[in-house]
Amino acid sequence: MNQYVVTAYDYTDADALQRRMNVRPHHFDGARELKASGNFIAGGAILNTEGKMIGSVMMLQFETEEELEAWKQREPYITQKVWETVDVKPFRLADI
Repeated sequence: MNQYVVTAYDYTDADALQRRMNVRPHHFDGARELKASGNFIAGGAILNTEGKMIGSVMMLQFETEEELEAWKQREPYITQKVWETVDVKPFRLADI
């Protein structure tokens, strides 16, 4: 299983937070599916100094790069323009 850390920052336009909130239930549905299939390790929101959500971090695992790419093609925060930047790096969860 290949593991990845995804660091994503939201758009900063005036409607960005509302767009995130509108899409959030669909994002959570996808995260629940990833968890059920064993692809979701952990995740959560990045907050600014006022405690408002401005991005996300996810730790995911997939058997193949193609599965990772398929997730990116269907992730609502990507397809619905919540995340402006998405950085995906190989990752290894510490086995302690």
